Amino acid sequence: MVRENFEDKLQVLKEQVLKMSETVKASLSKSLIALEQQNVQQAQEVINGDKEINAIEDDINDQAVWLIAKEQPVAKDLRRLVITLKVTNDIERIGDLAVNIAKSVERIENDQLPEEEKQQILTNASVVEKMIDLVEEAYIKEDVEKAFEIGRIDDQVDHQHGDSIEKLLMYMTQHPNEITAITQLAFISRYLERAADHVTNIAEGIIYLVKGKHVDLNA
Repeated sequence: MVRENFEDKLQVLKEQVLKMSETVKASLSKSLIALEQQNVQQAQEVINGDKEINAIEDDINDQAVWLIAKEQPVAKDLRRLVITLKVTNDIERIGDLAVNIAKSVERIENDQLPEEEKQQILTNASVVEKMIDLVEEAYIKEDVEKAFEIGRIDDQVDHQHGDSIEKLLMYMTQHPNEITAITQLAFISRYLERAADHVTNIAEGIIYLVKGKHVDLNA
């Protein structure tokens, strides 16, 4: 009976992690729509919503620490709780990066953006969003194969980010009067690359949870 109650609490915790992930995913999506439309009001909504994400993280962490102290779990149960703390930190960081994108949109506001370069960044962003969907599936099912797949996709994001920066620098030399907008686009590309890294960190945590071994998917 005690064990069953503990399993129930672990499941509730898992559901809260997924709720946090969905909230962050919505925030990232909204920040990208704000970029595409250069919608400052939408960007501000992303910034305002960050407090909710932080509150969810605090609640999850408090529950995880309480379970570790009260139940004194061992083996996989302990790994599950430790990974919960790490995963929520990475999810929260993705939320912070969505806020950074929104702030860049506010700085750009009505500036003219190079359409081709902007669309390339948005295309890379869609890959990052798919990574988040995939890592949620991997987390729910504790699917190691999906976790390794995320590492491979992250390599694509890194490559596309490098290509975007190269094109933005070239554009900047030809349009020096647009340096502020181009710089912000470069920042956004970097924020997305970092978001992908945090998704990859979560994937590494899933592998550790299942296998009990540390792997570096960013190597």
